[in-house]
Amino acid sequence: MNPAAKSISNIPLSVLDLVPITEGTSPSLSIQRSLDLAKKTEALGYNRIWFAEHHNMLGIGSAATSIIIGYVANGTSKIRVGSGGIMLPNHAPMVIAEQFGTLEALFPGRIDLGLGRAPGTDQLTTHALRRDKISGGQEFSDQLDELRYFLAPGFPGQKVRAVPGMGSSTPIWLLGSSGYSAELAGRLGLPFSFASHFAPEQLMYAIDLYKRVFTPSDVLDKPYIMLGVNLVAAESDEEAEKLATSQIISFLGLLRGNPKQMGPPLESLEGHWTPMEKAHIEQRLGSSVLGSPSTVKQKLNDFIEKTGADELIVNTMVYDYEKRIRSYEILSQIKKEAPVMV
Repeated sequence: MNPAAKSISNIPLSVLDLVPITEGTSPSLSIQRSLDLAKKTEALGYNRIWFAEHHNMLGIGSAATSIIIGYVANGTSKIRVGSGGIMLPNHAPMVIAEQFGTLEALFPGRIDLGLGRAPGTDQLTTHALRRDKISGGQEFSDQLDELRYFLAPGFPGQKVRAVPGMGSSTPIWLLGSSGYSAELAGRLGLPFSFASHFAPEQLMYAIDLYKRVFTPSDVLDKPYIMLGVNLVAAESDEEAEKLATSQIISFLGLLRGNPKQMGPPLESLEGHWTPMEKAHIEQRLGSSVLGSPSTVKQKLNDFIEKTGADELIVNTMVYDYEKRIRSYEILSQIKKEAPVMV
């Protein structure tokens, strides 16, 4: 028997919130709902809630990620609040050090700084963000070094300081959907979060690479991996599959270069996508978990056993806000009732 075996019952569960702006709603309402979601998932025992930096997307309201984090942290008391992530090449590292140093000063011990290297948008918007389209994310490692320098304790004679920021204890995570960030996180001894909710084909490779090159640091003495999961938990498999059609249609719009606000679920996806689009989306969303409580429990435990995840961060994208809350309630109940695997 192995009482230490990982399962949904004994690893932390967290929330990824893209602040969805659904059809018929407004950014204001969506942001208010994000605070409500944070309060409810905090009460349910979720470990952290993260917000992602995306730009020029009509259906996502978290572009000003640091502001959202401050708003949600101010309205909660225990749950960790952070970025999943800040796209560092879009910003001057000193500015991010100041922003998250300020957040840490306001909400000590509750802020996470998750970092990615993609633009989080299209090429035209990348240019509008004043990001260098040639270097792109290739200088990410140097930018990370600069950010960590500004967050480190100051020293005599230091000419440029991030205030607040200098000496901040804000944890840094590296995020990724390929091997690049996995290797960098491992070599630096940082926690790593993999975007298996939209890049499952690289999942096991990235996990293996991260663990293989991991070097203990003053942050971690052993690897720590959090994995993204698209989840729709409902009263039945059929209901969950129907609710999930809203996210699929949204993803289809993104694939076609025409991102839209998320609409109501469909009775059937027949005729809404080509066979090639269907195959592509099914591959990209291959780690999604949909179903009734018993189905979700089995699929998540299988996923945890396969990957050895230390934590899961769950993204529930459904049109009906109450159904979204219900999905997180069901998952919380599954966790409380699930026996420890042996």
